[in-house]
Amino acid sequence: MRAKTLLTGLFVISIVVAAIAFMQVMSQKGGATVPKEQVLAATMMLPAGTLLRAQDVTWRTVSETESDQIVRPNATVVEAKPDVVEETMASVYGAVLRHPLVVGEPIWRSDIVKPGDRDFLQVVLAPGSRAIAIPVATGGASTGLLSPGDRVDVILTQNFKNDTALDLKNTPLTRRSVSETVVENLRVLAIDAPDAKATGVGANPANGNFGRTVTLEVTPDQAEQINVATELGKLSLTLRSITSPTTTTLASASPTSQVEHIKPKWAGDVSPALYGAAQEKPVALTPPPVQVFHGSNKAESVKTEN
Repeated sequence: MRAKTLLTGLFVISIVVAAIAFMQVMSQKGGATVPKEQVLAATMMLPAGTLLRAQDVTWRTVSETESDQIVRPNATVVEAKPDVVEETMASVYGAVLRHPLVVGEPIWRSDIVKPGDRDFLQVVLAPGSRAIAIPVATGGASTGLLSPGDRVDVILTQNFKNDTALDLKNTPLTRRSVSETVVENLRVLAIDAPDAKATGVGANPANGNFGRTVTLEVTPDQAEQINVATELGKLSLTLRSITSPTTTTLASASPTSQVEHIKPKWAGDVSPALYGAAQEKPVALTPPPVQVFHGSNKAESVKTEN
């Protein structure tokens, strides 16, 4: 009797184990048939008006996708074009958010506006601000380091060497070039490059073709300052640290405001050697002639030598 009961128990246990094993196998097979897709999502809380950068977005695995979401390309597409994943992410860089996003929230195409779209500036501009596009010479610390959303200062460089309005004979070499910070702490909205293929002409600052146009967010007063600066000389941009304190422009600051003072830099401040080059060369002095008298007769003047 005991043997029969033991056998019955072993039989039941074996059936249960087999059932569990079967369920696990079917679960694994079922999971293998369901593709795991990824969509572009926010890595942090992003307020409305944010210009998206690489650190703001990432891929998030979801059970199902929607048609308006930005879906990561599948393995077949990636195999044919390895850079397609990065290109898909980069397609949202510089776009502005219409609505705030929380951490991990998928980014819908209807949530963003890209530069060049009709209502881009209306969405990205803060109340009371303006947008101004300025030509910036490429190379150096101009546009190669910048992305939409960065903060920059505008620097004006003037060269007076060929200025016919100045009396260059009376202007020392140390004062014929100057660089100064015109406006500080501006947000970059967009960076555009002209289509060289369409015109057949490459960037050439000497001919007025600067190669890049940067759109900045400014106040009305700052817009006037930059417009004057573009008429005076060459403009360049310097990238500010994200930890830099917010400063006030010198021209718009009140007498009682605390402003970080950035002094203009003249040619002599940068190159002390110009002081030596500006020294006048010594000029040989010509002694006055000496007149010789013989009685009442005056002889011709005789020059003396040093």
